[in-house]
Amino acid sequence: MQVSHREVPYDDWASTCKITRQGSWHGDRSSWSRKRFVTSCIRTLTFALMTRLESLLQRLVLLQKPKEIWLVGADRKVSQDNLLKKAEALESGAVVEMSVGFQQVKLGERGGRRRDFNDTGVNTRQFIEHVKESKSGSSGSVVPLIANFFRIVSRPQWVLYQYHVDYQPPIESRRLRTALLFQHEVLGIARTFDGALLFLPHRLPDKATVLHSETRNGEKIQITVTLTNELPPSSPMCIQLYNIIFRRILKILNMQQIGRNFYNPNDPLDIPQHRLTIWSGYTSTILPYESAIMMCTDVSHRVLRSETVLDFMINLRQQCGSHNFIDICTKELIGLIILTKYNNKTYRIDDIAWDHTPSNTFTRGETNISFRDYYKNQYGVEITDGNQALLVSHVKRLGPSGSPPRGPAMLLPELCYLTGLTDKMRSDFNIMRDLSVHTRLTPEQREQRLNRFMSNIQRNADARAELEKWGLNFERKLLNLNGRLLPGEKILQGSASYEYDPVVADWTREMRGVNVISAPPLENWLLFYTRRNTNEAQNLLQNLHKVAGPLGISLQRAKMIEYEDQQDSLLKAMKQNVGPRTQMVVVVLPSSRKDKYDNIKKYLCVDCPVPSQCVVSRTLSRPKALMTVATKIALQMACKMGGELWSVEIPLKHLMIVGIDCYHDTSAGKRSIGALVASLNQRMSRWFSRCVLQHKGQEIMDGLKSPFIAALKEYLKCNNCLPSRIIVYRDGVGDGQLLSVATFEVAQILESIKSLGADYAPKLSVVVVKKRIASRFFSVIGGKMSNPLPGTVIDTEVTRPEWYDFYIVSQAVRSGSVSPTHYNVIHDSSGLKPDHMQRLTYKLCHMYYNWQGVIRVPAPCQYAHKLAFLVGQSIHKEPNMQLDNLLFYL
Repeated sequence: MQVSHREVPYDDWASTCKITRQGSWHGDRSSWSRKRFVTSCIRTLTFALMTRLESLLQRLVLLQKPKEIWLVGADRKVSQDNLLKKAEALESGAVVEMSVGFQQVKLGERGGRRRDFNDTGVNTRQFIEHVKESKSGSSGSVVPLIANFFRIVSRPQWVLYQYHVDYQPPIESRRLRTALLFQHEVLGIARTFDGALLFLPHRLPDKATVLHSETRNGEKIQITVTLTNELPPSSPMCIQLYNIIFRRILKILNMQQIGRNFYNPNDPLDIPQHRLTIWSGYTSTILPYESAIMMCTDVSHRVLRSETVLDFMINLRQQCGSHNFIDICTKELIGLIILTKYNNKTYRIDDIAWDHTPSNTFTRGETNISFRDYYKNQYGVEITDGNQALLVSHVKRLGPSGSPPRGPAMLLPELCYLTGLTDKMRSDFNIMRDLSVHTRLTPEQREQRLNRFMSNIQRNADARAELEKWGLNFERKLLNLNGRLLPGEKILQGSASYEYDPVVADWTREMRGVNVISAPPLENWLLFYTRRNTNEAQNLLQNLHKVAGPLGISLQRAKMIEYEDQQDSLLKAMKQNVGPRTQMVVVVLPSSRKDKYDNIKKYLCVDCPVPSQCVVSRTLSRPKALMTVATKIALQMACKMGGELWSVEIPLKHLMIVGIDCYHDTSAGKRSIGALVASLNQRMSRWFSRCVLQHKGQEIMDGLKSPFIAALKEYLKCNNCLPSRIIVYRDGVGDGQLLSVATFEVAQILESIKSLGADYAPKLSVVVVKKRIASRFFSVIGGKMSNPLPGTVIDTEVTRPEWYDFYIVSQAVRSGSVSPTHYNVIHDSSGLKPDHMQRLTYKLCHMYYNWQGVIRVPAPCQYAHKLAFLVGQSIHKEPNMQLDNLLFYL
């Protein structure tokens, strides 16, 4: 097996790569446990199977069987019967916009099929009748905006020419095929070849051009270059080519690719007091948008730690000793992302080979070489610790066509640097404050950085030459466009109503002294505390009684129970005191230890279902903030028992809103969690919650039908009727997963509805919600670049023509640049106008009871996230169904 310069393979798939330990390990697996070997094989086989399934899914046509499919870039229509003779039609929904050759051929140096992270092949808008002509709204006032998009400018009548290249006699090596082809000047200097297809920005004189080359050993090769297609600028092939060209430009600017972004390693920002380094860079994607082909680019930062994995392991051993070191270290490291600075590549730690050291050898070509010698010869790196274990990373990449999958990468801890922040770092105020100085850019700073980035491209002669040879360029200024500002919402609370300041989008002050809509009287509840936290517990109790009355919450005195600050003392105390009549359990924790919190939640969410509230004593140690803290805790307690705090006007009757999200625990062996939350009343103030445990890393929910049917039945029980409208907000969809959601999950929802009766046909909308996007919008207020006001909607120019999509800036931020949320309606039989869909979505951003203000996503999405996070992080089981109608996870 030939070793790549990017990583050292470990697994000897089909006995192609033998790893031996010099002097003690001779080709067998006696020192590598049989369990790990079997696990490794299963993981490899599973990945290969999932890759194949994903590939097959990408080829399926969604839902209803259309009469014809539009072939992007081919400028013609063909019948489906001719195109899909062997494909089975699926039932109802949207249709994939297929592209000729796009699914089979990938440009670029690496070759092979790659995931379409931008979902460019999915066209859902064309089958939503009421937005075929226009998907833009008109309500609100028009506001001028600036977006982080640069238009691509090409010469008039720009066309990309696609050629098929044939070799006689045939040549296996793609590298040799490329070298022989590029010998010929007739092709010009602008060319891209993937081993079979050649792309040129100009047309060759003849449709078929015959070229002659000769290999080094004198063998004569005839190359036939045949024109097969002329692709317009908006075709998927051209879009992919634009992105490849731009990646070349970033490399010309000496930027390093990490993941999908590019960073400048030559200008690091060091934060020595925290042993952190920041690399600044950019994320960029070129796509066809509503008004033009544009590049969306944003500033990105990569946080690196100055310590290597080996440093971390040594420090950890000193802290915990040798007894449990292997178990603790494995738990701490697995799932982390590391950077190898010798080649600026990132890897995920999937395992640790404790019985391997740099002296182990592997077969490279025809000879055995140790890891120590490999890194010295390949990168000039001297290994100083000869006893360190090796890190295992299961690299998710297939080898050449027809070959077995590559094995894992074996990495040396001494050469791997930790990236990102630990939970402990994130909870450290000083670290986050010092980081934000460099990473939390104001709109003005962000705009300056983006304009400077484009200026650097225009000033670089090599970068300009790369663009010019393809006949392309970028506009030098950011895009100007118009958005709309929706009117603010009136908050309905108890018998009162009030408006809030739209600039801050917060009503904490306005709600003081106003009764909540409803709150069950709290008569039987327990407060657990340790002896050293007695004062904090007493102060909390006093302040809860002070704030509860004005909020309309009836609060009897709690039964206070002292427990020892030991591992099992609290759990024992709860088992002795929590009973069937207990309405609420409040626990004052002396520290934020996760294991204690997890034990509390496991017991009170699964074994003994009672709503609970945990408070770290440090939170109660600041007298000036105690009233505010007590108010928030009182509101949370009321919610968790089924209380309703406030509402906004929802004009649609018999409407059920559903939020769906997934949580993926990166720890070894942990499962993914899918959560569904559905409204039960007109005010959207009562919710039904259910979760589904899935396979690790699974993004698409295959168990959606059961919780969805349960939600419909609960709605029927509460309202004596089924909802006539259902709107589903699906959060947590990964890049490139839109097709799977539109096929698989929508079909499950439709089946769930159908199961309640053949004559039950509510109007259904499914909206995909995305928070992790690069799009940013700026508003010029008083001559200064600022954030758009909450309620700003953007549904023109920067939306995708094949989607029914829009952006909403719903929240306000105190510092930095606000992030919009992208909404994509992938299924809609409701007939709601875009104005109504946008307005309703914004209304729901006001209904999250854990924050007295507008949040970034509709409340059911945030509720689903909180539920999935709690189950995935702490309880790892489905919660007891007695809690289904309570917001116990807030």
